[in-house]
Amino acid sequence: MSVDMSHIEHIHGVEDDLKNRQVKSSLSQDGISKDQHVTMNIIVSEEQTTAWFKFRKVMREPFSEFFGVMILVLFGDGSVAQVVLGKGAKGDWNNINWGWAYVYSMAFIQTITDKMKSLGVMLGVYCGGVSGAHLNPAVTLANCIFRKFPWKKLPVYSLAQLLGAMAASLIVYGNYKSAIDVFEGGQGIRTVGLDTSTAGIFSTYPAPFLTKTGQFFDEFIGSSILMFCLYALQDDGNMGAGNLTPLGLFFVIYGIGACFGSNTGYAINPARDLGPRIMSHAVGYGHQVWTAGDYYFWVPVIAPFLGCTFGGFLYDTFIYTGDSPINAPYIGFTRIMGVRAKAGRPTMV
Repeated sequence: MSVDMSHIEHIHGVEDDLKNRQVKSSLSQDGISKDQHVTMNIIVSEEQTTAWFKFRKVMREPFSEFFGVMILVLFGDGSVAQVVLGKGAKGDWNNINWGWAYVYSMAFIQTITDKMKSLGVMLGVYCGGVSGAHLNPAVTLANCIFRKFPWKKLPVYSLAQLLGAMAASLIVYGNYKSAIDVFEGGQGIRTVGLDTSTAGIFSTYPAPFLTKTGQFFDEFIGSSILMFCLYALQDDGNMGAGNLTPLGLFFVIYGIGACFGSNTGYAINPARDLGPRIMSHAVGYGHQVWTAGDYYFWVPVIAPFLGCTFGGFLYDTFIYTGDSPINAPYIGFTRIMGVRAKAGRPTMV
């Protein structure tokens, strides 16, 4: 006996259609449309999620900054450790620049080789993409001033960035502890400022010939270049870099390190320097991490804030045509001053 399959499929199709009509009729009788029913299901589904899901939803951006900076410092300090502890056999200054630049650019998007301090920035950018990948309290401040980033997020981002740097430097220290013991001349010996010192693996220290003005200016100019170039890479009204922004940032960081890095070690990031410095003090390097270089520790904390703000100001003043307080009447103080533009007068927006 043969069976006509097309006939059976037709019967099933009619049955499904009748069921759908019955559901729609039932919903209509209850005064609920199909769209409303779907919306209700979605709301119920969200209410049934775990407490961790809700916590993560609130903390996703700080987590992104934390892990972005952690990846940044892991690769950055790791590359310095190989160069210093290997006494040049595992690389040189150029390797350190490669490592930092790579990590910054990679951290920017989320957020292995020996050449890993420029390669490190690239990784950090990728890891921090959820939050915008600031990876730097000074960049966050500049974005609050010039790009309408919420001011209330500034302390949250800064704390997450600082903790990420501390965690990463502690991991690097734990990984290289035995090598540090050998390099320093014995177990538990930790020094700052000597030929056998390893404190410079984690934080930056200035060249001995630099004055306080020279120290500050070096960090200021490096941070200004960073912010100016970062805004240029992100400016779609200019050429912009689009999806190639991490690659562009790679070359920016590499360039700063290669051209302006030898004086102070180009921290250009308060979290990247202060976090590992706190860790260094805690594991035994002592108070000298604060007193070295004529109390240099505050320079890589303060100078990047001023430098990034100045770099953003320069870019918006001379090049940027988008939404910025620089391009608003009276540099954004119109409402505060209570001044209104006269009718018929063109205003720059």
